[in-house]
Amino acid sequence: MRFEGRTAVVTGGTGGLGRAVCAGFAAEGAAVAVLDVAGAEAFAETLTTAGAVAAGYTVDVRDPAQVTEVMSTIHRDLGGPHILVALAGGSLGTPKDLPDIEPEHLDLVVDVNLKGTFYCCQAALPYLSAAGEGAIVTTSSIGGRQPSPVTGVPYAASKAALVGLTKRLAKEVGPDGVRVNAIAPGLFLTDRLQGMFDGLSQTERDEVLNAIPLRRMPELREAVDPILFLCSAEASYITGVVLDVNGGRFMPL
Repeated sequence: MRFEGRTAVVTGGTGGLGRAVCAGFAAEGAAVAVLDVAGAEAFAETLTTAGAVAAGYTVDVRDPAQVTEVMSTIHRDLGGPHILVALAGGSLGTPKDLPDIEPEHLDLVVDVNLKGTFYCCQAALPYLSAAGEGAIVTTSSIGGRQPSPVTGVPYAASKAALVGLTKRLAKEVGPDGVRVNAIAPGLFLTDRLQGMFDGLSQTERDEVLNAIPLRRMPELREAVDPILFLCSAEASYITGVVLDVNGGRFMPL
């Protein structure tokens, strides 16, 4: 029960990884605030039915006013917050190939991935600082750490920018007892990506697997567990770190 008495906010909380992270926090005693553009209340009710303390909030992370208001509401409803996991983001259905990328595609990806993460951190920090031992985990990607054949330039740029955001924010809020780290997952086959992977030829699938030293695709818990670790007291002296979770496909010095 590493998170008993603490409130964890998870943006993108109804996605494949988001649901698993919320369930992980709930299983270890946290009160969980599920944030997403749709389905948050229903999923929070599922957690509550299973015995957890949880509440869902519909919010668009691109709107700083909405984000500020929802953090105040979470403080009133659940206490804290003490932890923020910013998962909201992705390529969001935008084109991958450069000639097909329109200005609105770039705006959407940057607004959600980068600016949305910033707004959530900015709104949560007064509460995390007041707790004196707050933790933030942002979500970069292997696609922001090295060129990826799966995602386009806007995704890569926004995920790389999140590394800079994480490190600079860690330096700024460290004196307040708040730790800020990032996770950079490889290709985790949530529902959306599973369909894409299944659509590849056997040769293409073999090429993906052969680039991973562990020679297998990851299980979802293998992204959840590192996130929970970074939010826990076990990581109390870790801040400003980008934790690469990709089976060895990318190994930075």
